[in-house]
Amino acid sequence: MARILIVGCGCRGQALARELRAHGHAVRGTTRDPARFAAIEATGAEPRLGDPDRIGSLLYAFDSVTVVCWLMGEVQDEVLHGTRLEMLFAKLVDTTVRGVVCETAGAAGSERLERGRGIAEKARDTWEIPLAFVDAEPTDHAAWLASARAAVERLLALDSRRAYSGTG
Repeated sequence: MARILIVGCGCRGQALARELRAHGHAVRGTTRDPARFAAIEATGAEPRLGDPDRIGSLLYAFDSVTVVCWLMGEVQDEVLHGTRLEMLFAKLVDTTVRGVVCETAGAAGSERLERGRGIAEKARDTWEIPLAFVDAEPTDHAAWLASARAAVERLLALDSRRAYSGTG
C-alpha cells in the first residue's frame, strides 16, 4: 500500500481517489475549500486544506506520500503551469515523494500544459524525480481515469523495483 496525494481533488480527483482506494492505496486529497472535505472523505480519502497557488500550504500534505498527482489540466492559470510547478518540484526534493503524475491534456491549453511538461521533465533530469503523464482528455472520463490510475501504478512499480534493487 502506498499513500497518494491528489492536488486538485475536485470531481476527477475524487474519481481517481475512489479508484486508488479500491486498489488498497491510502489517498489524501487537497482542496482550497473546507466545505469540500465531506465530498473528499466520501471517496475514502483524507482531505487536506491546501492551495496549489500557495505551495507552502501543501507542505504538510506531503508527509509520508509516495506519489503526488498534480491535476491541473483544466486550470487556465499561467502560474500553476509555471512558477508554482517549479516551486512544487523544488519542495518535493526533501520529502518522501518518489514520483509525480502530471496532466498534459485539458482546458488549460496546449501551450500551458507543454510548459508544465517541460518544467516536470527538467525536474526529473535535475533531481531524478520520476514522472508519469496523463495524456487522455479529461472530457473522456473513462479514458482519463484509466490513464491516471495507470500513471500512478507505473510510478509505484518503478519505486518498488528501485527499493528491491537497493538503488535510489
